[in-house]
Amino acid sequence: MDDNEFRERSDAALLKVAKWLEDFDPDEVDYTTADGVVTIEFASGAKFILSRQSQMKQMWLAAGSHGFHYNWDAARNLWIDDKDGHELFPRLAETISEQLGHPVDEPGR
Repeated sequence: MDDNEFRERSDAALLKVAKWLEDFDPDEVDYTTADGVVTIEFASGAKFILSRQSQMKQMWLAAGSHGFHYNWDAARNLWIDDKDGHELFPRLAETISEQLGHPVDEPGR
């Protein structure tokens, strides 16, 4: 994947997450965006960060004590973890659900 395609794919993922977070109760979850980063903050003080890593052509998710690195899989049209093969958006919903103590749907559902 070239730099332009990576930027398009990563921007789309970040925008999808930001739009999804708009529907959360801001007293439970708040978020900010910056170039290539969505920072998710919880009422408990916890913070998750989803960021574009242009050098590596990956998306990184820092969620609590866990860090995940995602590569674009063109065949499946998904961001896939480079260690165990899980998908980005379901994992993000899972980690946010754990943080909030109740289930949330994944972005785009």
